[in-house]
Amino acid sequence: MNYTRILKEFTKKKILVIGDLILDRYIWGKVDRISPEAPVPIVEVTKDDFLLGGSSNVANNIIALGGSATIVGVTGNDRAGDVLTNLLEKQGIRYQGVVRCSRSTIVKTRVIAHNQQVVRFDREDKDRLDRKISKSLFEFIREAIPTHDAVIISDYKKGVVSSELIKEALKSAKPLHIFVSVDPKVGHFEFYKGVSLITPNLAEASFASKIEIKDEKSLISAGKRLLKTLSCDAVLITRGEQGMSLFEKEKVTHIPTVTKDVYDVTGAGDTVIAAFTLAHASGASMKDAAVIANHAAGIVVGKVGTAVATPEQLLKALSLNRKDP
Repeated sequence: MNYTRILKEFTKKKILVIGDLILDRYIWGKVDRISPEAPVPIVEVTKDDFLLGGSSNVANNIIALGGSATIVGVTGNDRAGDVLTNLLEKQGIRYQGVVRCSRSTIVKTRVIAHNQQVVRFDREDKDRLDRKISKSLFEFIREAIPTHDAVIISDYKKGVVSSELIKEALKSAKPLHIFVSVDPKVGHFEFYKGVSLITPNLAEASFASKIEIKDEKSLISAGKRLLKTLSCDAVLITRGEQGMSLFEKEKVTHIPTVTKDVYDVTGAGDTVIAAFTLAHASGASMKDAAVIANHAAGIVVGKVGTAVATPEQLLKALSLNRKDP
C-alpha cells in the first residue's frame, strides 16, 4: 500500500461533517493541598484553553490531516458560541451550515492537574431541534452534499442527529455514490440503516447487537449482526488497547493497536472516523483506511487533551509500523 500517495490525496478532498458541535474547555493547573472546606483538591489555575470538540473536533481532524471540511450543526447565541465560531474560522473550517439559535452552546469543561483530569462538568441542551432549525439544516445538507467527497455524521446525542436528518443525507448522497460514515451513539442505532460505515466502540457494539462481547467469537457475531441489521457496507469496532476490527460483507480484519503510551482518549473516536473517511475518499480500501485510522488514533491518545494528528506524524507512524493485517 502506497500510504504516501493516499496522504497526498487528502489535500484534494472535501468532507461534510454533520453533528453536535461542542466547545471543549480545559482548565490547567497544579495541586499542592486539599481544601479545608471539603475533602477536595485545590487546583491552582495556570492556563485556560478553549478547543473544538464533538463534531467540530472531527472537522478539525480533517483540517489537520490536510483535507477541507464544512460543518453543519447548531450553536447558541452566547459567548461560548462566539468562541466556537471564532475557533472554526481560525482553523479554516467552513461553517456556513452552522445555525445560531436560542439554545445554549454545549460546553464540556475539564479541570486537569499534573496531566490528570480532576473533574469534568458539562453545560448542554439535548432537546430535539425545533422544526424551523431542522429545515434550515436539511436545506443546507441537500445543497452541500453534491459538492463534497464524503459525509461524516458525528452523533453525540445532543439533539442534532435524528432519523429524519440521516434519511435526508442518504437521499442526497446515495444516488451520487458518496460515502457516508457515522460515529454512532447508543439509542440511535436504528437511525443508521443504509449508511456506508459505522464506528462503534465495544460497549456500543455490544449494546446495539444485543450480544455480550467477551471474546473473539462473540465479537465476530456482534459485528456481523450489526452489518446485516443496518445494511452497512462496513462496521469498524474500536477496541481500545486491542486495536480495531473491520467487518465487511465477505471478511473480518483484526487490526492490532500501535499505541505505546495512552495519556488521554478524549476525541480518539473523532480522529478514527475523520482519518478513515478521508483515507477512503482518497482511494484507500476499507482495510487500508482502517489501518490509517488506527495509526492516527495511536498518535492522539499519546497527547493530553483534545488532539489531532498531522500528515507528517501519520506517515512516520505508518512507516515505523509497516505491517499489513
